[in-house]
Amino acid sequence: MAKNKTIFVCNECGYESSKWLGKCPACNNWNTFFEQKIIETKGSLKAQSNKVNSPKPLNSYEGKECIRMTTGFEELDRVLGGGLVKGSLVLLGGEPGIGKSTLILQICDKVVGEGKVLYVSGEESAEQIKIRADRLGINNDDILFLGETDIDVINQSIINLNPKLVIIDSIQTMYSEEISSAAGSVSQVREITTQIMRVCKSRAITTIIIGHVTKDGNIAGPRVLEHMVDTVLYLEGERYVSYRILRGVKNRFGSTNEIGMFEMIDKGMSEILNPSDILISEREDNPSGSCIVSAMEGTRPMLIELQALTSQSVFGIPKRTANGIDYNRLALLIAVLEKKAGLMLGGQDVYLNVVGGIRLNEPSVDLGIIAAATSSFKNVPIPKDTVIMGEVGLTGEVRRINLMEKRLKEAEKLGFKTCIIPESNKKVLKEKYKLDIIGVKNIGEAMKKIGL
Repeated sequence: MAKNKTIFVCNECGYESSKWLGKCPACNNWNTFFEQKIIETKGSLKAQSNKVNSPKPLNSYEGKECIRMTTGFEELDRVLGGGLVKGSLVLLGGEPGIGKSTLILQICDKVVGEGKVLYVSGEESAEQIKIRADRLGINNDDILFLGETDIDVINQSIINLNPKLVIIDSIQTMYSEEISSAAGSVSQVREITTQIMRVCKSRAITTIIIGHVTKDGNIAGPRVLEHMVDTVLYLEGERYVSYRILRGVKNRFGSTNEIGMFEMIDKGMSEILNPSDILISEREDNPSGSCIVSAMEGTRPMLIELQALTSQSVFGIPKRTANGIDYNRLALLIAVLEKKAGLMLGGQDVYLNVVGGIRLNEPSVDLGIIAAATSSFKNVPIPKDTVIMGEVGLTGEVRRINLMEKRLKEAEKLGFKTCIIPESNKKVLKEKYKLDIIGVKNIGEAMKKIGL
């Protein structure tokens, strides 16, 4: 006989409690607990224990290479590691209006040569999807639409059609009658993902799940959702700016450091094959506080413009603002400038911005940050044809960075004349470049070579 049990679950992180709590002890969010009924059936554990699944030696299994399906976008294929892996489960997240459904519909049109595509939508009607398809110039009979939110009906349609690709838009709108909570809750999202994974992986059907994001930018629902899928992608960018960045944060079949760049136009998403040229194309002639740095996103070198602004602080405590760079890293580099270069920035507000909405995490841009801040403080421009790269230590030394050859080739291709790099990198260069490569050991020497 079934026994009913009531628990309280946090809608943000999935924490379970026997009583209602105002504040979740796991994620520290307020008013996120909701009541959920659980039906426990006696004998279920015993039935599971009767299933025999004896362990076997790992060497007895045959390792198979991943069969990939191209998406038609070079940028997306790079992020995925070469294309969609057959039978994989991909989670795509992003803010509303960022272009998730547009990108997915374009992918459906480009992969139809592989077989049928099933587009399941719980948010939009068939007429709305058709209007978008007409705007994008998509007219293909192999794209099948299903407007449904019941997971049992969806699973039966997948079994009957056996498509090559399944789109779930979005996971928060689907529900299972076996769970008493509302659609989009932690238990519903977890159960829906489990059922989709069981049906599609048993039939080697590639599945892309679209997920909503919270105000913090994370995919709504329990973190276990990201652990269950094979690949997690985030589509980032400002809603009212045309550029979009597709970033892979988890990938069982490739690197997680790759990014793809797109531009939202009237015909949908258009991939940007040379983002460096786009990111530095609108730079003014010799402005003070502007600097070109080289950053690696996976295997791709990107030249990006950094902008710094220093101004006399009106209040007693100077303000530090960083957009695209870790705030703590900016504060650390300002302290190094004051201690090792003698720049009195204690009474200056310092603002730093990475052009194009890119977020830089690697330390190779440290020397560029210091150069841009010094240029703005002294109101002396940095030569427009100069690229600056290098990691800066706490003692002011310029440390070695990796993949220097790729960075220099990108700078050479875009027509730059001078590169300021760490001296330790210059000593081990094997190839010859049409660049004036200057090696520096510390920030004092770097400022002299740049002309600051």
